[in-house]
Amino acid sequence: MTDVSTRPAGGSPPASERRARTRARLLDAAHEVFAEVGMDAASVEMICERAGFTRGAFYSNFESKDELFLALITQLADAKLEEVAGRVRGLEPGTLADPSALVRQVVGVSLGERLEPQLVSEIRTQALRDPRLAAAYLAWQEVMRSRVEEIIRHVVDTYGLRLRLPIEEAAQLLLDVSDDTCTRATLEGRPVGEVTALLNERIERLVGVLVDAP
Repeated sequence: MTDVSTRPAGGSPPASERRARTRARLLDAAHEVFAEVGMDAASVEMICERAGFTRGAFYSNFESKDELFLALITQLADAKLEEVAGRVRGLEPGTLADPSALVRQVVGVSLGERLEPQLVSEIRTQALRDPRLAAAYLAWQEVMRSRVEEIIRHVVDTYGLRLRLPIEEAAQLLLDVSDDTCTRATLEGRPVGEVTALLNERIERLVGVLVDAP
């Protein structure tokens, strides 16, 4: 028998659903405000006004602005990694002749308009000053590394590849190179399209070095 919602017609959504919508709107508003004025100038009041909520609604979902922005980069990065993971899950087993071609096919890194290197860099800068945010940032980095490890392991198993480093170290190296590339390119004032192209190029080269030729 099909499960039918017990919510009355025209009734209010459950508290959990309302909370999820509130968080989503606050995250979207924070991203818009950040794009306009940067993280330091993006006040809680500006974010609340953009989202159409009160400060009370903000603090019932986030303890601070820093926590909100950390949640934002988590959401954006998760979306990017899930896109890559979906492509990896669709790989057909076989012989891999060119690891670089695999990077172009599977990773296809695109920063797009959502995951700005500036946002990650600003949160990292704040984490250097705040021990609590530092702990949360490092925990987020660990989650990211674990996700990248899963992707690498799936590719290695699918094609029977051998790496010159343990998967854990390879994953961390890929993250470090990506972070350094994005930060430096942003400091140089490169547009997003150039940052994306440079990042793809460096990842392709790194993968070529990491994969042990048969």
